[in-house]
Amino acid sequence: MSATSTAPLLSPTVPALRSLPAELVASYRERGFCKIEGLLTPEQCARFRAESLRLTSDVGKLNGSAGYQRVLTQRVNIWRDSTIMAELTLHPQLCAWATQLAGMPLRLWHDHALIKQPMNGAATEFHQDQPYWPHRDSPQPISAWIALQDVPVERGCMSFIPGTHHLTDLRSSDLADPTGLVSLRPELAWAERVTLPLRAGDLTFHHGRTAHMANANATDQHRVAHTVIFIPRTTRFSGGGHVCTNGIGFKPGEIIAGELFPEV
Repeated sequence: MSATSTAPLLSPTVPALRSLPAELVASYRERGFCKIEGLLTPEQCARFRAESLRLTSDVGKLNGSAGYQRVLTQRVNIWRDSTIMAELTLHPQLCAWATQLAGMPLRLWHDHALIKQPMNGAATEFHQDQPYWPHRDSPQPISAWIALQDVPVERGCMSFIPGTHHLTDLRSSDLADPTGLVSLRPELAWAERVTLPLRAGDLTFHHGRTAHMANANATDQHRVAHTVIFIPRTTRFSGGGHVCTNGIGFKPGEIIAGELFPEV
């Protein structure tokens, strides 16, 4: 947060929370992802999109290979820097849906703005998220991917490989390498892909082990997505390095908790 802010400012007029249909929850748990329409209004999307672009205007592209540097621009824990973005990251309806899908109490791991530059020419290739995180005993991590403008296929929408959240033994793969995940599990070359274009304000949820990718942005507009990652409140630190835990002092086996990882 900025020096003048104290706590996230949630909307004073949050609509009554909606529960998800039982069949959608069952599908998420079987397939590892789902799509939900209408979290945000067009006006809300425009406000959050403008703030995301403002806060990422001076952020360099991700470190890594020359190919990966073309994939996207990212700002981690954007909710700490803007009370506007904190409204979205800690949106009561978003947190309620994540908890219902995961089936257990959650806390925030981190959020991030994910920006694909116009005509960026590079996809975010298939990968699982959880192998990158320093977590031990975290069975139901769940990510929300919120479209802050229309995201058709050609602007970089998401695709998923159903059922891959059951593959719990894979190491991390190169997000810029089209063969990265398949090199770990060759049979995935023949697996079903489900591509989900989104309207502004729609979102997907996916399990931290669900393999997913995002197309290149072939349009003349920035593709702006806001991702919020939740983990079970019982998640323990593995001892590995990560930008969200480096320097905090967690010991291996200690529960990841504190004001930087609020319960939702």
